[in-house]
Amino acid sequence: MNDLDSRCLDRFPEWLRTLGDDATLLASVIDDPAAPESVRRYAAGALNYLFKSLDLISDGIEDLGFLDDAFVVRVAAALALGEAPEAGAQTATLKALADDAKLIESMLDSVYPRLESYVMRLRTGTARGRTVDEILADEVIRRDFLNEVAGWASSYETPTFTRDEKNLVKLKSFLTTQLP
Repeated sequence: MNDLDSRCLDRFPEWLRTLGDDATLLASVIDDPAAPESVRRYAAGALNYLFKSLDLISDGIEDLGFLDDAFVVRVAAALALGEAPEAGAQTATLKALADDAKLIESMLDSVYPRLESYVMRLRTGTARGRTVDEILADEVIRRDFLNEVAGWASSYETPTFTRDEKNLVKLKSFLTTQLP
C-alpha cells in the first residue's frame, strides 16, 4: 500500500465520523451575516447537496455512500476560501475543512478539477425545491433549511468504512464515472 492510499484510508473514516458536525459548522457560516456572500453561497450549496436525491454516490452504498458528501463539504470550503481568504470569523472553520481537500485532490488527481467544477455549480443548485439564492435571501426559507440541516446532523449515523484499498478504487471509479 502506498503512502497516499494509507493516508486516505486513515482519514476517510474520520471524515465520515465528523460529517454531522461538519454540516453544523457550515450551517453556522450560512447564518453569519458578516461572512462574505460567496462563502455563504458555497456553504449553502454544499449543505443543499446533502439533501439531493441523486448525488454522485448513493448514500445507501456501504463504505462509500457518504464520502461524496464529505468530499463536497471539503471542496466547497476550499473554493470558498479561495474566493474570500479572509472569511472573517468563519476562516478557521473553513480552513480546517479546506485543508482536507488537498488529500482529495491528491487521490483524484486528474478527476479533481471535475469535482471542483461540480461543487461550483452547486452554488446555483436546487434541492428539495429550494435554491441557494432562496436560502440566502429569504429568512423563513433559511431558518427552515438550517433546522433541516440541524435535524439531519443530529440523526446522522456514521456509516462503516472498511480500511481496504479496493474501496479507494471503487470510490475513484464512481467519481470518474459520475462527474460531468
